[in-house]
Amino acid sequence: MRKLAATLGFFLLCTSFCLAQPSSPTAKTYVKIDAPVVALVHVRVIDGTGAPPREDQNVILSQGKIQSISDASSVNIPHGAQVVDLHGSTVIPGLVGMHDHMFYPTGNAIFAEMAYSFPRLYLAGGVTTIRTTGSLEPYTDLELKKAIDAGKIPGPHMHVTGPYLEGAGSWALQMHQLTGPDDAVKTVNFWLDEGVDNFKAYMFITHDELAAAIKAAHKRGAKVTGHLCSVGFREAAELGIDDLEHGFFVDTEFDPGKQENICPEHTAENPEGMIKLDPNSGPLHDTIQYLVAHHVALTSTLPVFEMGSFPGRPTLEPRVLDALSIDSRLQILQRRVQVADSAAIRRRYGSEGSPWPQAFKKEEEFEYAFAKAGGLLLAGLDPTGMGGVIAGFGDQREVELLVEAGFTPLEAIHIATANGAQYLGELDRIGTLAPGKQADLVVIKGDPSRNIADIENVETVFKDGVGYDSARLIESAKGMVGSR
Repeated sequence: MRKLAATLGFFLLCTSFCLAQPSSPTAKTYVKIDAPVVALVHVRVIDGTGAPPREDQNVILSQGKIQSISDASSVNIPHGAQVVDLHGSTVIPGLVGMHDHMFYPTGNAIFAEMAYSFPRLYLAGGVTTIRTTGSLEPYTDLELKKAIDAGKIPGPHMHVTGPYLEGAGSWALQMHQLTGPDDAVKTVNFWLDEGVDNFKAYMFITHDELAAAIKAAHKRGAKVTGHLCSVGFREAAELGIDDLEHGFFVDTEFDPGKQENICPEHTAENPEGMIKLDPNSGPLHDTIQYLVAHHVALTSTLPVFEMGSFPGRPTLEPRVLDALSIDSRLQILQRRVQVADSAAIRRRYGSEGSPWPQAFKKEEEFEYAFAKAGGLLLAGLDPTGMGGVIAGFGDQREVELLVEAGFTPLEAIHIATANGAQYLGELDRIGTLAPGKQADLVVIKGDPSRNIADIENVETVFKDGVGYDSARLIESAKGMVGSR
């Protein structure tokens, strides 16, 4: 009996840890540090709780877990440990990307699965856990998850979202359009059986279809988020939705011509209306209070809006251009020229210029007010829109934009790590750094608590205690985004 118990204990350990280790030559190519015990010495620790950084720490990793975090002067390094001297560097928890698709726009409202490049780039950027938040190829995503979990390819832990729960009239050819509440229930149950663990409702879903989907998902312990249009935020909160994507940029409840179950055609073209709303008083403030009272989370996706709101923003870094295929690179450059076309802006908006930068600032104010009111703010990138928002790099940019929105660097890191883990129900394992937790952490050259741009200086990403080489992963994906 004792021997059986020991065997069973080893089996359970391997199902949670051994299977996550790199097992193929392909995956092992990107491993920099792999030892039973690793000592990260003389490193600054930002633990993700929002607490101040701890200087000159030793972090001991053992068998995929964090064994200890202590002052470097008071800890003996375990015998046989691989020692990594990290003077001048910082460790933070692995980012938890909460709007991290596996697809990318290729033109004419068609999106292609980035099954090769995106898993590598997410991991290289310090993202150790993702929620796909809408799948166009859910079977591909599920098989990717299996391959990553088996150690066959490098990539983050994945929470796979089912196919979009979309209603009739959708603009997206790749999405199934629900035929009513019964179809919504059937779709939810089918994909839960296939292995997804969450859902995303989309723009044309009706009130009754959304209500049926939420009820069916909750019955089986799954959550539902939404990028909505036909249904407003407060209406969705009343139905019990768990999360809302993108912020008030997509909330149609403030449109004076909004009709029940109808997505207004001009909503995405009404930045002037957004500017007039105040997150600290009036209707928008009331919506914030309503969402908080109903325990609805909100996912920030500031990078996808920044790309189309400002001429010249963000700066197109060489690393982003290098990651893009030739066709995708040309496409994004052409779109940026269009955004910056001053003559076109004057024709469309008059002498006052584009209102989009002001609307973007208002979105930042909304997200800040939501979090300060007690709302659970999550972080993602959404690699869609105009293109140019790239897996991993965009997750880092999201953290930088949260700081621009008014959060301190430590608060922004907390949002991008602990809050996502909390929503996923995994805060006991990931999201913060503490003894006993999973060894998912990011080694950064510099100090992002003082200069948030340092979050881009990722050197090594530990996932399940294995340290992956960020630069090598990025190099392997050069020229691939938009292609595969």
